[in-house]
This record gives sequence, structure tokens and C-alpha cells, in this order.
Amino acid sequence: MDNQTSVSEFLLFEFSEVRELQVLHFFLFLGMFLATVTGNLLIILAVAFDHRLHTPMYFFLVNLAMQDLGSVSVIIPKSMVNSLMNTRHISYYGCVVQVLLFFLFVGCDVYLLTVMAYDRYVAIRDPLQYEMVMNRRACTQMVAGVWVGGFLNAALHTGGTFSMPFCSNVVNQFFCEIPQLLKLVCSDLYLIEIGILMFSIATGVGCFIFIIVTYVHIFSAVLKIPSAQGRRKAFSTCLPHLIVFSTFLLTVCFVYLRPTSNTAPQLDLVFTILYSMVPPMLNPLIYSIRNKDLKVALAKLLGLR
Repeated sequence: MDNQTSVSEFLLFEFSEVRELQVLHFFLFLGMFLATVTGNLLIILAVAFDHRLHTPMYFFLVNLAMQDLGSVSVIIPKSMVNSLMNTRHISYYGCVVQVLLFFLFVGCDVYLLTVMAYDRYVAIRDPLQYEMVMNRRACTQMVAGVWVGGFLNAALHTGGTFSMPFCSNVVNQFFCEIPQLLKLVCSDLYLIEIGILMFSIATGVGCFIFIIVTYVHIFSAVLKIPSAQGRRKAFSTCLPHLIVFSTFLLTVCFVYLRPTSNTAPQLDLVFTILYSMVPPMLNPLIYSIRNKDLKVALAKLLGLR
């Protein structure tokens, strides 16, 4: 293929040529997809139907659940259909849409987790001013900024990737992942997209540093809380957030910063699953397992109390 216009479709990673293993892959991904969708939908419904959870923290959590639903819905169903139908194809424009929407939801995740750290900072460091600082208008503006920033970031990456000519259409990943697409480019222009990726990674690291600094202040304030119950409640809302962001950022950095030319496709697959599928699946569990109010709301929603 000499130029970009000759690429009308891409061929995604084939898990196996054995029909039984293709079906196994389908059911494994189906299980992960259903677990992710169920968990995040329960979070959204529990917050929506319990007026006591209509606070900034849960407003942000609902948006996080929506972004997690979006990110897995963009990449998993297509891979499942391909395995079930014994095919590898995705159209050129389908690949474009995958890159745009996946980067939109992933970018929004990073920005929103940063906003959530600030929310916890205000709630714990200055609880008397919390309602005034984190009012409805401020929260709406923050979330709007998250979505706008995520879209601009996604549009920049999508334009940078698909403005270049491709020499091949074989993508060694189960969805259109940018590092794998860049390996197919037959022009030095791919360095532009690498520069954009470096900027995005630097932004993510900056968000992580902001979160770390924020949590240093939060934990110093928590240690001053006289009651052990108050300290446990504060830690239960902060530590899961820090764990989620750390895991997500470390796996993303590994996938996007390491040299991919000599790595095995199976290793690429494992780490891509770790950052693209595991966090959205575990987020509902991590945020609810030690959150008493959310567990009560979920129990009421499911008719368990």
C-alpha cells in the first residue's frame, strides 16, 4: 500500500486460528464487559435514586462511571464480534472513531480523577467552606472542562495519527491502539504524533504529581482528626482513588513509552488489557467496597434492605 487513501480497512489482532479458542476469547471478553457495564450502571443508578448521594463526590463518581462505560463499549464489542464471526476486519473510519472515542474517555478519566482529588482536598482540609467552594455551578464547570479537555486531546491525537500514510493495515492489537498504528506509518511524520503522545503523558504525570501533593496535604489533615472513625472514613474515600490512578497511569506509561518494535504481541496484549479493561471493571468495586453510604444505596437499589 503506497498511501493512506489505499487503506479502506484494518485487520485487528487475531487471538487464535482455532475456533474453540476464538469462542473462549468471546466469552472471556463478554464476562469482563458485562461485569464492567453492570458495576458502573449500578453506581449510576444508586446515586441517581438516593438523594443523600447527590453531593459533588458522587456527582464526579457518576461521570467516572459513564466514562468507564464509554471506554469499554468502544473497544470490547468489536473484538467480541470479530471472534464470534471469525474475522479481523474494522473499517478505516471505524478505526478513526475508535481512536477518537477511546482517547476521549481515557483523557476524561485522567482529568476527572484529578478533579476528584481536589474535591477530597477541599472536603477534608476546609469542610466549613466545602459547600461554598464545591457548589453546583463550580462542579458543573469542572466536569464540562473535563469533557472539553478530553475531546480536544482526543481530536489532536486522532488528527495526528490519521493524517499520515500507512504502509500496512495489520494492527497487532485487538483494537485500534495508537502505538500499533504508528508502527504502520511509512513517513517520518509519525514523529509529530509521538511528540503529541509525549505531551499527553507529561500532562498525565503532571496530574499525578498534583494528586500526590494534594494527598500529602489531605493525609496530614486526616492524621489530625481526633476520632479513629473519622480517620477511617477519610482514608476510605482517598486511598481507593489514589490506587486507581496509580495503576492506570503506570500501565499507560508502560504501553505508550516503551519501544514496541521488539516486543511480543502477547506482551502488548496483556498490558493493553491491564490499562484499558481492568480499571473500568474494578472502579465500581474499589469505590463501593469501603464506602458505607454507597453500599447502603446499592443494597436499597437491589432490594436487599
